[in-house]
Amino acid sequence: MDTILVVNAGSSSVKFQVYSIEGEGTLRRQIKGQIDGIGSRPRLRAGGASNGPLVDRAYPIEAVPDVPAAMAVAGDWLRNELRVTPIAVGHRVVHGGPDYSRPVVIDHGVVCRLERFVSLAPLHQPHNLAPIRSLLAGFPTLLQVACFDTAFHRTHEAVADHYAIPHQLHAEGVRRYGFHGLSYEYIARTLPNVAPDIARGRVIVAHLGSGASMCALKDGRSVESTMGFTALDGLPMGTRPGQIDPGVVLYLISEKGMSATRVQDFLYRECGLKGLSGVSNDMRELEASTESHARLAIDYFVYRIGLSAGMLAAALQGLDAFVFTAGIGENSASIRARVAEQLGWLGVTLDADENARHSRLISQPGSRVPVYVVPTDEELMIARHTLAMLVNGPSLNTRSERVS
Repeated sequence: MDTILVVNAGSSSVKFQVYSIEGEGTLRRQIKGQIDGIGSRPRLRAGGASNGPLVDRAYPIEAVPDVPAAMAVAGDWLRNELRVTPIAVGHRVVHGGPDYSRPVVIDHGVVCRLERFVSLAPLHQPHNLAPIRSLLAGFPTLLQVACFDTAFHRTHEAVADHYAIPHQLHAEGVRRYGFHGLSYEYIARTLPNVAPDIARGRVIVAHLGSGASMCALKDGRSVESTMGFTALDGLPMGTRPGQIDPGVVLYLISEKGMSATRVQDFLYRECGLKGLSGVSNDMRELEASTESHARLAIDYFVYRIGLSAGMLAAALQGLDAFVFTAGIGENSASIRARVAEQLGWLGVTLDADENARHSRLISQPGSRVPVYVVPTDEELMIARHTLAMLVNGPSLNTRSERVS
């Protein structure tokens, strides 16, 4: 049985899924697992296609000190105990910069180009690249495919792509990229099956999780996003502030004496829901808390979603549907209800019972703008792109710059 391995590596965990390739290019998930606690309390856990447990195994710290070691542990388990040897590996890579507007077959030159964007996604890019390097070294003939969170947004018009700065900086790559593109691409491809009457219309998708953003879709294509040059912009997130006056950054440097490195760490790790609440970066803990600052953090999160919805509706010149997805969007009925209340002026009328049941359609029949909950699947999107490379060959292993 031919299989594809999908890898999503972070700083302290490596998530992986194995898909079998079946007749007529059908992909079927066989294994879903992760190694977390890398460098502290490493643990390998995985389940099979029926969600039954396959492994739950702890390791000493020294056995899994970093992401390459985690990849080796997971690879050995897959090969030696499950007899799984993938014919290709698809990777989530957060930042493709101006070079890549679609998935690309990986070689050493691609890795070198992607290393230039580490400073633009310091929480993600270094860890995305670590397993790629590990597999290039250990299995140089294995097909690896990089799938970018920025690629789906490369259809933006110039007015949405630019900052009001000298053009030379834009030419160098200082532009609004947008992120969570694999999630939005999955939603765009799924909507024709979920709601064919609005799939080609004007749709706002809210990807609400520890990382959060919103995207305006028109005819299934991204026309605007709340995120920009880096994954700091837009909505408040678990530990990132979202939209912030650049003058605040200047103040931190000039008046608080912070170095650029310290400011970067502060903005990526100490702000957002965590910084505003002083309690947690986890929405579940904030909703359970009685602390006033926790309530403020939730209020702020909902408020900014409402403001961004107005901006995106303006970009679309109207609104035909609103979609919730990702961890908070799929699981928190109370956040969905509060956001829907913010969207009442756009014509949203929520059905409280359907929302409480986490139904697919959670708006009332008479709602001018229907509201859906559509679970995202970034890993399946990566597997599909990797399969396409297997079928079509590595002809896309080129830079693809959209001229604007």
